[in-house]
Amino acid sequence: MPIYFVCKARSVTDPALPMLARTPTASPLRKCDNEPMYTLLRQALFAADPETAHSLALEGLRLSHGLGASQWLCKAVHQPRTVMGLQFPNPVGLAAGMDKNGDYVDALGSLGFGFIEVGTVTPRAQAGNPKPRVFRLEKANAMINRLGFNNKGVDHLVAQVRKRKFGGVLGINIGKNSATTQDKAVDDYLYCFDRVYRHADYITINISSPNTKGLRDLQGAAQLDKLLGALSDKRNELTETHMKHTPMVVKVAPDLDEQQISEISQVIVRHQIEGLIATNTTLSRETVKGLRHADETGGLSGAPVRNQANHVLAAFRNVLPPEVALIGTGGISCGADAAEKIQLGADLVQFYTGFVYQGPDLVSDCVSAITARARP
Repeated sequence: MPIYFVCKARSVTDPALPMLARTPTASPLRKCDNEPMYTLLRQALFAADPETAHSLALEGLRLSHGLGASQWLCKAVHQPRTVMGLQFPNPVGLAAGMDKNGDYVDALGSLGFGFIEVGTVTPRAQAGNPKPRVFRLEKANAMINRLGFNNKGVDHLVAQVRKRKFGGVLGINIGKNSATTQDKAVDDYLYCFDRVYRHADYITINISSPNTKGLRDLQGAAQLDKLLGALSDKRNELTETHMKHTPMVVKVAPDLDEQQISEISQVIVRHQIEGLIATNTTLSRETVKGLRHADETGGLSGAPVRNQANHVLAAFRNVLPPEVALIGTGGISCGADAAEKIQLGADLVQFYTGFVYQGPDLVSDCVSAITARARP
């Protein structure tokens, strides 16, 4: 699949953001000059419904990778750094959700990502919520989804990632089945954690999707403490068994207030969790009011989430110790957006919706912008 684009980076001059915005404001779209070939491809893909387009794009990428075309079109950019004790070829990654089942790791890895996060995966395969469940808000470079952790189950994912040749860092994002009651949620996470532990470079604990009933309740201090305590105990066992220490990362929502941020941070420090992803999708519609599909149920992602995600990122950086790594995600549409997150305290960045709208050269654009920002 010959997907290619150019996105011009802009310098970041915004001052550090305040602790937390009470009301998110609309994020102005950065100007991205798409290369004509990708523009044409995107137009063709956007003629189909979002889930069909998603499948077509990934299958096309798999074919392209098999023919060697994706490696020729997308130049890998090396800007290595060590985070959570792991060696990242560059600080730009693909967020969970693009490849839920680990079926396309090598093909996606050929696009120059320093790390790829697969999932969210659950103990048992599940279909997710009824269709339609993904909606494009094209005027805002945004999407709303209520997928509900549709995936083929953890055993399928493990079988796939065991075959990978991708040389970057691989994260595996785990969650609970929708049919699992809240009092049994910890069991689902432990089940997945045990099965992916050997095969993941890091494991993300997803407690922030808005599309599985009750999942966000796990962000509460007491429930999070119970969950991370159980996972930490399990990790101690698995580290001894496999002679391998796998970092843990917690993925949080952008819809948090200052007290929640403080409480989550305390739990993360207490259980020596290595990292935090800020943020998942938002339930807020303040930035997309009046747009087609804006009233659909689900999580909003893409450019309109940038300010809200950045405020939460900055707030966590203010209260977490420096040894806890932050991965900034939400609203990255250009290299300048990625550099902005690094400026606010992120150690790494990742994206998904921006990749859909801007194409694979967003990877090198972000690496270049981060590198330029780091120069004295």
